[in-house]
Amino acid sequence: MGMESTAARGGLHQNSLLCPSRGVSSSTSLLSQRFLFLLTMSTTNRLLLLAAMLYYLTISGGNFSKGELQRFGNIELSPSAGVLNYGQGLFEGLKAYMKEGGNILLFRPEENALRIRMGAERMCMPAPTVEQFVEAVKATVMANKRWVPFPRKGSLYIRPLLMGSGAVLGVAPAPEYTFLIYVSPVGNYFKEGVAPINLVVEHELHRATPGGTGGVKMIGNYAQVLKAQSAAKAKGYSDVLYLDSVHKKYLEEVSSCNIFIVKDNVITTPAIKGTILPGITRKSIIDVAQIEGFKVEERQVAVDELLDADEVFCTGTAVVVSPVGSITYMSRRLCYGEGFGVVSQQLYHKLTRLQMGLIEDSMNWTLELS
Repeated sequence: MGMESTAARGGLHQNSLLCPSRGVSSSTSLLSQRFLFLLTMSTTNRLLLLAAMLYYLTISGGNFSKGELQRFGNIELSPSAGVLNYGQGLFEGLKAYMKEGGNILLFRPEENALRIRMGAERMCMPAPTVEQFVEAVKATVMANKRWVPFPRKGSLYIRPLLMGSGAVLGVAPAPEYTFLIYVSPVGNYFKEGVAPINLVVEHELHRATPGGTGGVKMIGNYAQVLKAQSAAKAKGYSDVLYLDSVHKKYLEEVSSCNIFIVKDNVITTPAIKGTILPGITRKSIIDVAQIEGFKVEERQVAVDELLDADEVFCTGTAVVVSPVGSITYMSRRLCYGEGFGVVSQQLYHKLTRLQMGLIEDSMNWTLELS
């Protein structure tokens, strides 16, 4: 479906605040009496299917409101909200699967809770406890259980979002925060056979820098990959593989996936050192690979090591494991096959069967909801 850019007619609107009765200062109240110019622009007419209920919780002055389920819909934000002006926001992504018999499985939700807390500390934000996070995920999934696809037909994607919703004009942490969760049913990533992805190594643009926020799931990390990703897709590539910003020769990650290479049954992936997101699927694949008897190395991986790799694959929440068919580096195309390699197939099969409850969970990674 073609992309269309259509601008709505601009006009003056009276400003409205999110939850104006919750901890709003007198200066913020003055903001609410001003007018703003509002113009909206749409670049696509695609429909995103979102389920009926979302979980909503506010945090003001370090105090948590009682979280509640609400009907899914738009939320109001002050134009001076911290998330809109200064990007003070984090998100997570995880999935729920339906088992044979109707029970629902969550995969390692406590890991997402720990990661959002780590990100919140970096972004000067309060965050739900691990227990609050997991209970909120459970409540949201159960409220939307009719949207969970049948076994082996897909999953329910879960998107927790933590943002600075309070009004702040100067560069400072927001005075109020909102934690919410919404969900959407998604089909299987590979519908008709395996479609390996084709990557291009990016030389000029970088996803993250040392000392920055590349190691947390900050919302701005994803906006900044769009330029390189769009240019790559216009040339027929699936996505971009980024190098480190200092030496420009070590692999980091794909736009939203971690990367692995296989050589002589040794699996290697770039070490987590602050510029690479610590993916939960990445962590799980490493553990599964070691249980399966593979040697796994986490270290600096030079781009030249792609030249003689036997297999390359990516990991992430959406795809779990995706085989890489080719990588173009300095105008040279390196090919790795038309589908899964032996190692990536074994790991994908083991992890997805565990996520769906088709094999025994000896690691206690899944949480069953009845």
